[in-house]
Amino acid sequence: MTQLPQFTRALLHPRYWFTWLGIGFLYLLVLLPYPVLYHLGCGLGRLSMRFIRRRVEVAHRNLELCFPTMPEAEREAMVVRNFESVGMGLIETGMAWFWPDWRIRKWFHVSGLEHIDKAHREGKGVLLIGMHFLTLELGARIFGIYNPGIGVYRPNDNALLDWLQTWGRMRSNKSMLDRKDLKGMIRALKNGDIIWYAPDHDYGPKSSVFVPFFGVEKAASTKGSYLLIRSGQPAVIPFVPRRLPHGKGYEMVILPEEQAVPLDNEAATAARINKVVEHGVLMAPEQYMWLHRRFKTRPPGEPSYY
Repeated sequence: MTQLPQFTRALLHPRYWFTWLGIGFLYLLVLLPYPVLYHLGCGLGRLSMRFIRRRVEVAHRNLELCFPTMPEAEREAMVVRNFESVGMGLIETGMAWFWPDWRIRKWFHVSGLEHIDKAHREGKGVLLIGMHFLTLELGARIFGIYNPGIGVYRPNDNALLDWLQTWGRMRSNKSMLDRKDLKGMIRALKNGDIIWYAPDHDYGPKSSVFVPFFGVEKAASTKGSYLLIRSGQPAVIPFVPRRLPHGKGYEMVILPEEQAVPLDNEAATAARINKVVEHGVLMAPEQYMWLHRRFKTRPPGEPSYY
């Protein structure tokens, strides 16, 4: 059972003062009007490219692997837009944690809620397939405003940030589960809950099977999807929170339930879920987390992509 972090006086220790200063600055920053935040975030992202060049290289490499026929000029432009989204991701984290519901609703349009309603009417839990978009914090907050669920997360090494991200995410959701707590996830699905689950990161060789993802034939993909779907028997519903251009706000698209997820074996399930993720990513490719080393785990004996 996941033990959620609690606020304690230990979080006021001087070693956290710099973190508290950053949190306070972010809180004050997101009081600004959204159009101002949009331009600040995009500018911050472009500026960051000068200082995190290794991550820029990773983004280039991921796009090269996933879209091998994309012209180089288009790839370069995509990387710039992607890092604008990185800057906005920081701003949106503050929005997700600190904005009141009314202000978030003002800038969001949601479609597809009927798919969640249908699953509830049928008495099913929902495995909500998210992707690691840079809008994910804000997307989780807005989804929870309409349908509170349970988030799956990796605990932060910084105890203060671990408590804060949990507090922020639970402003409109029920609870959080450690990504390793498969029993807790299955129990929640059987109880008819919504589990927000992102299967698109590389979790290492012990937790993965090698199946296609975009242009990479042997991408390490989590085995967890197979266990959750087989044991929890949920409705598998993808969703995409995407930022609209020119500071016009956001839309959340909840897609219809996936009806054809095979459960023959872990590889078959992972391959199908990867196709679901690919479809979602293509709805806003410049907003995906390309700076993450998605393909760092390789089959034995095969060279690194990075």
